[in-house]
Amino acid sequence: MELQGQKALVTGATSGIGRAIAVKLASAGATVYVTGRRAELGKETVQLIEQAGGVGHYIVADVGDIEDVRRLAEEVGEVDVLVNNAGIYPFSPTAEQSLETYEQVFDVNVRATYFLTAALAPAMVAKGAGTIVNVSSIAAVIGTPVGSVYNATKAAMDALTRSWAIEFGASGVRVNSVAPGPIRTDQVVEQAGEMFEVISSGTPLGRAGEPEEIADVVLFLASARSSYVTGAVVNADGGYVAT
Repeated sequence: MELQGQKALVTGATSGIGRAIAVKLASAGATVYVTGRRAELGKETVQLIEQAGGVGHYIVADVGDIEDVRRLAEEVGEVDVLVNNAGIYPFSPTAEQSLETYEQVFDVNVRATYFLTAALAPAMVAKGAGTIVNVSSIAAVIGTPVGSVYNATKAAMDALTRSWAIEFGASGVRVNSVAPGPIRTDQVVEQAGEMFEVISSGTPLGRAGEPEEIADVVLFLASARSSYVTGAVVNADGGYVAT
């Protein structure tokens, strides 16, 4: 198994894409630490990991709280694979955007990614190996009428990916982003409604993606199969940005 003997941390792994990533990495042999705010759902993810024959642990944490980010890093300790997946996406027109929600989106999507990486990357650098995968979005490179704040946070994640790839590369640590397009998760379908199907059918592949398809890309970027890939943003979007 590709990640046998490795230790991974996946944030926002209580549902959707994060859950699929956690199960996929565990199926590849990693011991996976799952984190998120909802304990019941976190425990469900661990159960799915165990059903797949893997080893998982759940740590409750709200990465929107910087003290929780620091506690999480201390509790998990050194990791071989870090997947910064946690993200929120309340949408609003610019003129109606509240300061509170603006700060919340940046706290979860950018600040948590930054300081969790800052806490865990030095150990990777010290041992000369490690992989970091940031779950971004094609929203980083497309314009939408009500997603300015969310889109900006995803563009920031991709900028961090490129900077960290240069900062840590000489030490053998690789950093990449995966940028999903329309992915069929319960939360996205609920929020987007009929528009989700319209957007999904407009991709060159003519359909939405599944969380497991994003998990496959993350596994590739976390494994030795991508040993010469760093600083990349891999679009997993059914060809959406090519249209």
